[in-house]
Amino acid sequence: MVKQISIFLENKCGRLVKVTQVLGKHKINIRALTIADTSDFGILRLIVDKPDEAIDVLKSEGFMASATEVIAVEVPDTPGGLARVLEYLEEAEINIEYLYSFVEKPEQDALILMRVESNEKAMEVLKQRQVKIIDGPAIYNL
Repeated sequence: MVKQISIFLENKCGRLVKVTQVLGKHKINIRALTIADTSDFGILRLIVDKPDEAIDVLKSEGFMASATEVIAVEVPDTPGGLARVLEYLEEAEINIEYLYSFVEKPEQDALILMRVESNEKAMEVLKQRQVKIIDGPAIYNL
């Protein structure tokens, strides 16, 4: 599994840049990110190369940061590639809370990061269907 960092941010000018400045100052590289927001706040989700260090430095700078485990899978970069993987989870009645893509390089499989209701069950189903699951260190070192 991959360690994802979630950061609660007020929805106001400068908060996102401050996060990126803190990580940059500590030489922590962002690998993927997504933001879900409302008019008052947002949740920034990040995959970084040094997740434990990132949580420590963000907390020391006053950010509310926590770690969550997500699953990273390779999906064929073809029409319907993602649909097939999602069908496997649907058949097993595993709910997907959210997902986002991770861009690596053209002409390769797409990488998808997903948070599901049961990581263990989802990983078992995906392995049985021969979906390639990527572990944290492999993602952090891309």
